[in-house]
Amino acid sequence: MSSSVEKSSGAQPTLTGSNIVYAGIAWAVAALLFFLWFSIGDDRPFWYQIGTYIFEQLPFLGAALLCYRNFGSPQIASGRNVWWGIGLGMLSFFLGNLLFGWWEMGWGLSPEVSLGDFFFIFFYLFLGWGMILAVLPRRLNLELWQWGVVGAIGAVGIALAAGLALSSPKGIPETPVAPATEQVSPAAKTATAKKAPVLTPGKTAPPVADNPTTKKSAVAVASEKQPPQWVLSLEKQLEPLAKPLNLFYIVCDVVLLIIAATLLLAFWGGRFAQSWRMIAAAAFAHYIADMWFKFAEEHITDYQSGFILEVFWVFSGVLFAIGAALEYETSNRKSKRKSRA
Repeated sequence: MSSSVEKSSGAQPTLTGSNIVYAGIAWAVAALLFFLWFSIGDDRPFWYQIGTYIFEQLPFLGAALLCYRNFGSPQIASGRNVWWGIGLGMLSFFLGNLLFGWWEMGWGLSPEVSLGDFFFIFFYLFLGWGMILAVLPRRLNLELWQWGVVGAIGAVGIALAAGLALSSPKGIPETPVAPATEQVSPAAKTATAKKAPVLTPGKTAPPVADNPTTKKSAVAVASEKQPPQWVLSLEKQLEPLAKPLNLFYIVCDVVLLIIAATLLLAFWGGRFAQSWRMIAAAAFAHYIADMWFKFAEEHITDYQSGFILEVFWVFSGVLFAIGAALEYETSNRKSKRKSRA
């Protein structure tokens, strides 16, 4: 009798759905305030660059762990393989972003293709696989207006992506930022779905003004470390893959957008509607961040990462984590009701 009372009065688990929702909202608000407050100005300090990566990385790592928890739960309603695929996608983005951050902040490079791109490819493949597995078992008896919404969203996404792919930044004058003997290149046309600095590979940034109170930017600090030779040679070898990868990313962004819209309507009003609304919103947020970055790297000279719209990457990771947590809680609540019956 006493043991049963102790079990019932024991401490509640901390990773409940409501706790994760509150933590995710707090993290997203903190990230938004951080971006709003410190992204003002053209020359962003190095610590701000680190802060943006921390705000982006932790939600995707947390989402990967929560998806793995769903995969290990036999009660999960939407299927274990669904969350295995989404979780592998979250982990792939985390690793790709980690590698790209080291290329950017550690070595001050803006490669056309880096090792991080291979993980970004797996991010799209695994995430798309998981989301398709979630849609396939359901009978998509959508009404005509719902198919119209999916078609309209797909058309807008395709038009926006095509406009960004076909538009050219030529004709925009480059703002001189360094002496003619050591010019800093325009914003690199990187093929990745992530941030890139503006340095030509192997070159250093112009010297910072001789002022002890001057805060060094992320580009200036990173450029002080000369990259190894193998990094530069690898960059040259991977450079021919830039255009195919860029097309691949654009197509995958549009496909994820369409799948997200279909998921949003397919699960609308069901028992698991909340979790899949979060997953769909996460895909939308990722699309917004990607499209902004593609626009910035093509049309904004001397672009430095950390602009306010990049906070949508943070929102995306937070929403994926919240969706996984809500799915776990709803599935376990349903199984407990069945066992009691």
